[in-house]
Amino acid sequence: MASSVRSFGLAFAALAVCYAASKISQLLWHKFTTPLRNLRGPKNPSVVWGNFKEVNHEDDSVVYERWIKEYGKTFRFHEFLGRYRLFTIDTRAIGHVLNNTQTWIKPDIFRRGPAAAFGEGILFTEGEQHRRQRKIMGPAFATPQLSALNSIFLEKSAELRDVWNSKVAEGHGSAQVDTVTWMAKTTMDIIGLAGFGYHFNSLKEESTPLAEALAKLFPSTQGFRVLPFLANFIPALRWIPNERERITIEARGVMNQIGLELIRESRRAIQAGDSSTGRDLLALLMRANMDKDVPPHLRLSDEELLGQIPTFLVAGHETTATSASWCCYALSLNPDVQTKLREELRGVHTEEPSMDQLNGLPYLDAVVRETMRLYAVVSWTLREAVVDDVIPLDTPILDCSGRMIQEVRVKKGDTVLIPILPLNRADEIWGYDSHQFRPERWFAMAEKSSSIPGVYSGLATFISGPHSCIGWRFAVLELKAILFHLVREFKVDLAVPAEQIGSRSFLVMRPLLKSNNKYELPINITPVA
Repeated sequence: MASSVRSFGLAFAALAVCYAASKISQLLWHKFTTPLRNLRGPKNPSVVWGNFKEVNHEDDSVVYERWIKEYGKTFRFHEFLGRYRLFTIDTRAIGHVLNNTQTWIKPDIFRRGPAAAFGEGILFTEGEQHRRQRKIMGPAFATPQLSALNSIFLEKSAELRDVWNSKVAEGHGSAQVDTVTWMAKTTMDIIGLAGFGYHFNSLKEESTPLAEALAKLFPSTQGFRVLPFLANFIPALRWIPNERERITIEARGVMNQIGLELIRESRRAIQAGDSSTGRDLLALLMRANMDKDVPPHLRLSDEELLGQIPTFLVAGHETTATSASWCCYALSLNPDVQTKLREELRGVHTEEPSMDQLNGLPYLDAVVRETMRLYAVVSWTLREAVVDDVIPLDTPILDCSGRMIQEVRVKKGDTVLIPILPLNRADEIWGYDSHQFRPERWFAMAEKSSSIPGVYSGLATFISGPHSCIGWRFAVLELKAILFHLVREFKVDLAVPAEQIGSRSFLVMRPLLKSNNKYELPINITPVA
């Protein structure tokens, strides 16, 4: 019996080695046959890791900007096992890639990990499935629906203001708070109610099963893990048990259980003709999906509906919370901007401004745009060619042989990295002060910014094309509501030296407190008379 077990183990190990060797051979073959090998770019510092460790060692946008200065707008660099990857901030090239979704899709490495946690949400689907989802979901994010949700944004922002005031009272005139923590609590409460009528009560510091599940997916520290990274290239490695995978499966199970209950409740109410059913995104999505004019084959399955709930949580919670934290950071470093914004906000003579009133405040609008430009929370995106393609360039480049070329040829399986932050900070587009937080630039924007493929203000932040962020208007209005209540009430200052604040990307680019290597951004708050 023991010998049989040993034989089986050896056979399995041999099979795994052969499979891994096959995958590695495919990667190496692709490296030596792709046209990208003819492009200039940084040297390969590691046979195994390529340039990955260099990028992961520091803020990736800093590395990318250094490469752009040396190699221009379009070049290639090395990924795992030295395989080539295209890099470009050429706006014509980016527009071509983002708009041709039949040719360019999110690669498995980009979809498998998140999809395991979040299911078949719109962020992780492709092709016809993505088109169906977007068509059904689109009306829920239209302007009239957002206007109805504005009261939730303001209510929870005011609740955060009141919590901070209580902290100030305890601190006898001022208090230190962690913006990452409190913005996350606020946006979680907002997306719970606005997304699917769920009360997280995070600002009351209550705990719910759904909140606990989400916290497991977004730990306060997140380092590089070798096994999950290698599993993106060698799928068989996913069968090896690991703690992160166990936690993800457990959290996903809780999300599924609660999500199905929310879907069933919403469906029962709609079928019963209950017109009082909430105006939350899930209710609107369910109504659109159940509309008699929608053919059955175009409707979303329960599995797809279920996938939207964690997608709402990620897209409507983590991203806006991070943007709000970065905005507090920028306002702390720029007290003149903070004062000017406060003066404008205090000129609004109501505690509950309408969506139109918030959108009609020019300096608030400029501060939000500048935050989303300089601190885009998703710093890059990735696409893979499913067929051979030719990418046109706006700016010609020199290849390795010294030829000037106006297009880049790619092979099926090649990937292109689109760096959002470097594009949002390009001197050529934004001027010599592109790395400075200056909201006034939005009152005299250069025409060059219109060349950036983006749905919002010439920014790459929400990208463009069929996969552009469907909820960008939601995110912008939510951030405005948060700033409306907080900046009117408090003066904010950094509680630590600015050089102690870094950033790290785990789905989103969050502030990192270097002294403890945690996602934190401590500020001092003082009420303003």
